[in-house]
Amino acid sequence: MPARPHVDRVLLLTIILLVVGGLFIFFSASLGLLAFDTGGFTDAAKGQILLGLGGGVVAFFLGMKIPYRFWRRYSLYLFIAAVVLSFLVFVPHIGLSLNGAHRWIGVGPITFQPSEFLKIGYILYLATLLSAAKNKISDARWGLVPFGIVTGIMALVLILQRDTVTCVVLSGTGLMMFMAAGAKLRDFALIVLVGIIGIGVLVAFRPYVAERFVTFLHPGSDSQGSGYQIQQSLLTVGSGELFGRGFGQSIQKFGKLPEAISDSIFSVYAEEFGFIGSAILIVLFVSFAMRGYWVAARAPDLFGGLLATGIVTIITAQSFINIGSMLALLPLSGLPLVFISHGGTSLLVSMGEVGILLSISRSVYG
Repeated sequence: MPARPHVDRVLLLTIILLVVGGLFIFFSASLGLLAFDTGGFTDAAKGQILLGLGGGVVAFFLGMKIPYRFWRRYSLYLFIAAVVLSFLVFVPHIGLSLNGAHRWIGVGPITFQPSEFLKIGYILYLATLLSAAKNKISDARWGLVPFGIVTGIMALVLILQRDTVTCVVLSGTGLMMFMAAGAKLRDFALIVLVGIIGIGVLVAFRPYVAERFVTFLHPGSDSQGSGYQIQQSLLTVGSGELFGRGFGQSIQKFGKLPEAISDSIFSVYAEEFGFIGSAILIVLFVSFAMRGYWVAARAPDLFGGLLATGIVTIITAQSFINIGSMLALLPLSGLPLVFISHGGTSLLVSMGEVGILLSISRSVYG
């Protein structure tokens, strides 16, 4: 029997380095919890290892072994399931609220964020819709209207959850898939215009969105309030200098840097590994993006190409927005540094996504 085509080895190696390296970075950042709450460290470690890494490894191998075209057949059902699951956050005794945001579901000792499943559900179904349109994508009935409906449903769910940044990033990912499918520049301009108006409305009616923009433009105006995290992040990154303090030697993670294991984990990494280490991590994400888009461009069918484009875009966009916000190049986002930040659901879904990406790469060599 002929040998089964292999996956893209450069892409596989890059993913392994990010996942394994991310696990070490996470545990180093988590040491800061031990100084204040041993239980907090235990809970964080359990979630990252059991749900994130354990479930992620299963999701990774399933995604890699199952032919990617399998997902096309069930993409509508997966999208509907993800939407329904996301609405469960508003159900009493099931959904969990934090600072007015409804984004989590609690089932016994397990807590997870359904919007992570919405990301892959949206990308899968959008790839199915756009690939089915094929040469009719320039016709609004086959391109713009279906894209608008699916994206609108996704956006409604996330806006109700007060997860504005995820909504913007996922909509941008969908727009990139839409353009890769062959949409007209006219449609692109219309969608961007609608998006700008939508962001303007959110800034006007949601104070926390406007506050993030104000903090970004004037980070020193409220150094003990809204600007505290970015001030501490810049201090943490700068103290790493060229080579860093060394693995596990971060000082700022011990109570000074907010969200050290989640939003601000890049800052902890930069403090311990310095400019050189930070540059290496950024190069790994750039390599992932370049190789992922290389696979997307050579996929044997439009569905595979669009699916690969969506997966690569959502992972790299989240990661670089996280890094940019920690360096005060972008407003604070709350998005995770993929494969590294605390969040078992994020790690699980991300590993499933890259497994599917490697399945697509197998078809390139087939």
